[in-house]
Amino acid sequence: MDDARRLAILAEEHAALDILLAEDLDIAAQRAHRLAPGKPAESMLNRWVAVGNDLHAMFSMRFENLDPARPFVDATPMSRSPQPPDLPALAAAAQEYYGIHHPLYVRLWSAAPDVDGTVPDRRFLAAPIRELRPHDVPPGLALRPAKTVDHYDEARRAYAAVDADHPDHAEQAILQDHDDLQDAADEGLLFDVTVHDEWAGYAAAVIKPDDALGLPAYVVRELVLAPEHRGHGYGPHLSTLLAQALPDPTRILVGTIHHANQSARTAALTAGRHDIGGWLQLPLGQA
Repeated sequence: MDDARRLAILAEEHAALDILLAEDLDIAAQRAHRLAPGKPAESMLNRWVAVGNDLHAMFSMRFENLDPARPFVDATPMSRSPQPPDLPALAAAAQEYYGIHHPLYVRLWSAAPDVDGTVPDRRFLAAPIRELRPHDVPPGLALRPAKTVDHYDEARRAYAAVDADHPDHAEQAILQDHDDLQDAADEGLLFDVTVHDEWAGYAAAVIKPDDALGLPAYVVRELVLAPEHRGHGYGPHLSTLLAQALPDPTRILVGTIHHANQSARTAALTAGRHDIGGWLQLPLGQA
C-alpha cells in the first residue's frame, strides 16, 4: 500500500483521539473514575515523550479488557521502531508517568517478530481479500449471514471448552461481547458457520477499528467453532470463507492472534494471511 495514503489513514484514525486523550481532563477524569478509582485524572492523560536516542513515543494508560486489575502502558505510536537499547528508557518513562497505577508492562509495536528484552504479544495477520480464495473446502462447510446472535450461549460454551483443554487460552482470546456481535450482524458482517446446514460457529468482522493499521481493512472480530466441529480441518478455511463473504473485495482482511495461540496462527497462515507485525510486551516487574 502507498505509504502516503497509509499515513493519512493512520493520522485520521489515531491522531485526533491520541491528542484528545492527552489534553481533555474531563475524559481523563471519567476514565480514572471507571478504571482507577482514587487516582488523579492527570495520571490518565496521554503523553508524547522524548524517550532518548532520537526516539519519541505516545504513552497511554490502558487496562487489558478494561480490567482495572490488569494495567499496562501502551507506547505503540512511535517515531521509529524500538530497539533493545531503547528499552530501559521506555520502561523508566512509563514508570515516571504511570507508576501510580503499577502497570505490568509497556506495549510496543514492531514489524519484527521479536526484540531482545521483550515478550511477544499479539501478531497481526493480514492479506488482500482478493488473494484469499477458498479451495478444497470440506464438504458441507459454509457461511450464512446472521441477522441476530441466537447462538451466543453455544459460542460461550465453545470458548469454555477450549479454555478447559488449554488453560492459557483464556489469556489469549475471549469471546466478543454480545452487543458487538449484534452490531456486526446489523452491518451484515456476522455469519453463522454451518456444517451441512447445522450451526457450527461464528465468523464476524468490523470495518476500520483502531487496529486496522492504517489499512482499508475489515478486521476479524470473531472466528469460533463449536467443540463437536473442531479437529476436522475446518479452521484454515474460515478466514477465506469470511473474506469471500464480505461485501467489499478491495479491502484487506486483518486480525490479531496471540503469538502463543499456535493453532489459530497456523490456521490463519495456512489460509494465506501474512504476519505483518505485532505488539511486544516490555515487562515492568510489578508484583
